[in-house]
Amino acid sequence: MQKTLSIIKPDATARNLAGTINSRFEQNGLRIIAQKRLQLTKAQANKFYEVHKDKAFYDSLCEFMSSGQIVAQVLSGEDAVTKNREIMGATNPANAEIGTIRRDFGESIEHNAVHGSDSEENAETEIAFFFSGLEIME
Repeated sequence: MQKTLSIIKPDATARNLAGTINSRFEQNGLRIIAQKRLQLTKAQANKFYEVHKDKAFYDSLCEFMSSGQIVAQVLSGEDAVTKNREIMGATNPANAEIGTIRRDFGESIEHNAVHGSDSEENAETEIAFFFSGLEIME
């Protein structure tokens, strides 16, 4: 089974949508095998999104991601990276398919409710950022 990182972002946790979002993952065949609620510091957000540091949205993204609580979790399932990205929908909620998380709960391209790893390699790095091996229940 493949693993991927999922983050329920501050806009969604502020609206108490974590359970609803997690139901979407589970109903579509993904298992939550690790989970924690936390608030990133600005420095932690900067480190996590370092791959985007040269992009115009980097500072506002890091500010937003450290503005409130998030739920970081590891999802497991067959082709979990791709499956998660399908369930989330396009980054811009306006372009996301009907029935996806971002279409239903996203407020803008930045406040789009969820983050998900974009490749198996990035999933490994992102999971290690938030979780030790002892915290992941397979």
